[in-house]
Amino acid sequence: MAKETNSKRTAEDIITFYMHHVLENEAEPKSIFKFCKEQKIKETDFYKFFGSFESLQKAIWEKFFDNSIGLIKKNKDYASMTNEEKMLTFFFTFFENLNLNRSYVLFVLDGKNHAMEKMAQLKGLRKKMKAFASELIEEGNQEKQIKLLQHNEKLFSEGAWLQFLFLLRFWMQDSSPGFEKTDIAIEKSVTTIFQVFENTPLEKILDFGKFLYKENFA
Repeated sequence: MAKETNSKRTAEDIITFYMHHVLENEAEPKSIFKFCKEQKIKETDFYKFFGSFESLQKAIWEKFFDNSIGLIKKNKDYASMTNEEKMLTFFFTFFENLNLNRSYVLFVLDGKNHAMEKMAQLKGLRKKMKAFASELIEEGNQEKQIKLLQHNEKLFSEGAWLQFLFLLRFWMQDSSPGFEKTDIAIEKSVTTIFQVFENTPLEKILDFGKFLYKENFA
């Protein structure tokens, strides 16, 4: 007879158990002890990967990112894409991942009372997404021999993050078939931000992004 409590669990197993618990109970687990007992896993297996439910929640969003990046980099045409095409492909893929987990995402974001509680679980995702955006700008800067034409990686990466927050809120409110309006919003926003980025001081873009964030997440 299988001894579930002694079997080795992976981080992915625990994430899956947690997401199912949240959706089936419409509530987060009361404690790690009860969660592990219900799922027939050892507490030591849980703590091997996560120090708390908060760290597990962050890991879920990071997993969405890692899965998306893994998928787009498997595309044989990825290396030859422009930076705009890479960003566009990333956002399309990332939101496809969110579509597959929409019930969970809506619960954990709409279920929080304060914006700071909502944003805390996105901390790891923010770091990864900004690093990805910075990487794109670094690649673009290497192609520009004139220093004045090069772009500030830090500012652009912050702009990309604010753009994501706007798209996330848009997607959460989208009721169109297949979330087609979100696809349109992604395409238009990525195209626009790259065009504006070439011709507008990014500080102005960031000010606009902060305004959108406050309007949608406050």
